[in-house]
Amino acid sequence: MVERPAAPQPEVYGRTLKWMVRTSLRIAGWESEGTRPNCPRSVVIAAPHTSNWDLPLLFAMAVTFDIKISWMAKHVLFQFPIGILFRRLGGIPIVRHQRGNMVDQMVQRFGESETLALVVPVEGTRGYVAHWKSGFYRIAEAAQVPIVMSYLDYARRRGGFGPAVLPSGDITSDMNEIRDFYADKSGKYPDKFGEIRLKEEM
Repeated sequence: MVERPAAPQPEVYGRTLKWMVRTSLRIAGWESEGTRPNCPRSVVIAAPHTSNWDLPLLFAMAVTFDIKISWMAKHVLFQFPIGILFRRLGGIPIVRHQRGNMVDQMVQRFGESETLALVVPVEGTRGYVAHWKSGFYRIAEAAQVPIVMSYLDYARRRGGFGPAVLPSGDITSDMNEIRDFYADKSGKYPDKFGEIRLKEEM
């Protein structure tokens, strides 16, 4: 099954909250740009990731585009009472010792969800890494959902969501599209943003 464009969806966040977030971003010197991704389910790349500010800025951009993003964390972090808050913020518990790996669990989650924008860390750390982790690609390919490229460009102080790439199975070709998109995007600490390449390509 190939992911199709989403039908119009009800608002996730109220107008007041979105106005407050946009205003806060402007005060901080940031602006959102682009359009809301037109797909109900997707794996979202968050890059470049070089600073602790990246996560709150990504959440803020998601609110301005009225997107509820989800993210993964160890299941032990979801214990009562903090687990209630984490789930409300889009957290998805991952049971690492359970039969089946993280990719399998997320593919199952996509199969159970009508809407899901899953943020997957491609670098895995704020520091420099020689290559991206391939989990985002493997999840999207197995779940047959597009990869949406979100970004924070600190050089221009702009952020948003770019085009979507539906995995074709040709990793190099798909990654070339991703590399082209991020070529002019700069993290807060550019020297910490490594080469956009999967280990499978090396």
